[in-house]
Amino acid sequence: MIAFLRALFQKNFSTFLTLLLLVAVPLLGSSSLLVLLYERQALLQHLTLGQSLLYFMAVSLTMALALTPTTFVAIVSGYFLGWPGLPGMVAAYALAAALGYELALRLDQGKLRHFMLGFPKAGAVLSELHQQSWQLIVLTRLSPVLPFALMTFVLALVGVPRGRFLGASVLGMLPRSLFFYWLGTEASDVLALLRNPDQGTASKLLLIGLVIASLLGLYLLFNRALKRALAKQVAAAE
Repeated sequence: MIAFLRALFQKNFSTFLTLLLLVAVPLLGSSSLLVLLYERQALLQHLTLGQSLLYFMAVSLTMALALTPTTFVAIVSGYFLGWPGLPGMVAAYALAAALGYELALRLDQGKLRHFMLGFPKAGAVLSELHQQSWQLIVLTRLSPVLPFALMTFVLALVGVPRGRFLGASVLGMLPRSLFFYWLGTEASDVLALLRNPDQGTASKLLLIGLVIASLLGLYLLFNRALKRALAKQVAAAE
């Protein structure tokens, strides 16, 4: 096991460095944007249709590059654009997922997946997860604590098909995105909400529920994939 992990890290150092950056960058990006938003709130007020389209194109790029968390974008969009902006936000999520998927493929170039397939047990589990990729994607998108750009990168490396990836990503993102978007439409102070988005008992319970549902579902999914992979290996050995 130790030898496997050592080889995994050594042969995929650039991939793991990218994953680390995808965790750290959103924290820095959201802090910087909070300062900018504090000083330049007028930039997002009373946007025209053309300006709104440019805004959604810009945030789709920042989400794909892990510069802004999706909850940040949902709250800001709800606050400044209201419910008419909801379709634009959903489209921005889809575009961000597509951009992140293509970027991950080009950065990794299949190295991590090829390495994993070189180990029979890991390759067998990966193949099982690939067959259940729709559930895998929805569950990873459901949790508000799993970074959007990071999970896009990981799911792309697993090798899930593009169409299924985009459809399941949007579906899995909707529950938490609608909740944070609604918070944005109801907010009186967007900066205070961005600093503490889980205000109120109902908000905390909903977020905890989404996290539990996501983590429990992922545990059951991985456990089932592992059992099926081992059962197939035993059957092949006989």
